[in-house]
Amino acid sequence: MKLNIRYGNHPEEIKTYNTEQLREKFLIEKVFTPDTLSFTYSHIDRIIVGGIMPIEKELSLVGGKETGSDTFFERREGGIINIGGPGVAVIDGSEYTLNNKDCLYIGKGVKNASFKSSDKANPAKFYFNSVPAHHPYPTKLITLENANKVHLGSDETSNKRTINQYIHPDVVDSCQLSMGMTILDTGSVWNTMPSHTHERRMEVYMYFDMEDKTKVIHLMGQPTETRHLVVGNEQAVISPSWSIHSGAGTGRYTFIWGMCGENITFTDMDFVDMDDLR
Repeated sequence: MKLNIRYGNHPEEIKTYNTEQLREKFLIEKVFTPDTLSFTYSHIDRIIVGGIMPIEKELSLVGGKETGSDTFFERREGGIINIGGPGVAVIDGSEYTLNNKDCLYIGKGVKNASFKSSDKANPAKFYFNSVPAHHPYPTKLITLENANKVHLGSDETSNKRTINQYIHPDVVDSCQLSMGMTILDTGSVWNTMPSHTHERRMEVYMYFDMEDKTKVIHLMGQPTETRHLVVGNEQAVISPSWSIHSGAGTGRYTFIWGMCGENITFTDMDFVDMDDLR
């Protein structure tokens, strides 16, 4: 398991950062590496984010020094959304087939978890979030069709989109992990605008379904002193609780959001008035 470590940053500190420093601290430039468990461990709420891309071999999640446990899920829960070809997750001997944009919630206490692609010519890309957990909940497969859907925005404001809630209190029980996917309608470019923060949880965005030259301008920072990151396909952004997390793309894109913290109430947001953005 390849694990990159990121530490927390005070909002006053990032006012001094240049572009390179912002990208080093908050952008995960390469989420997927073939036949590798490629993860980033953030000390912000101790979330683990990354990609599992099996091609020639089956990849297994194991414990060790990185998690401080004998097995990976001894004190953790996790969520996986497949953005590639069909794949299979083997959880304590039970197989779960994940097609493109299907999700699997993995509960605390799972002993063995491994992942494989159904066709190595069209490999699965399992995007993975894992957070500390205090209670075991059952592992559950949630397809795109079974996700709770929320329709927001309009053509007039260029932000018509569907929020697909997978790991959400209305769909599956979890300790503190929430996870879902936002799909923008054709012609819409804005997400999460008007913007907000959530004091009681952090978030990670992973942008995908983008053409090679398409970019998303991801807005971050405190509402009264914003910063930005230029993000490409299959890259992710770590968003602390004090930071907004809005974006606009030069072309079509989809993104996965994963949240963790002490509150899993999806609507617990501190909205920012448009006149207050700077």
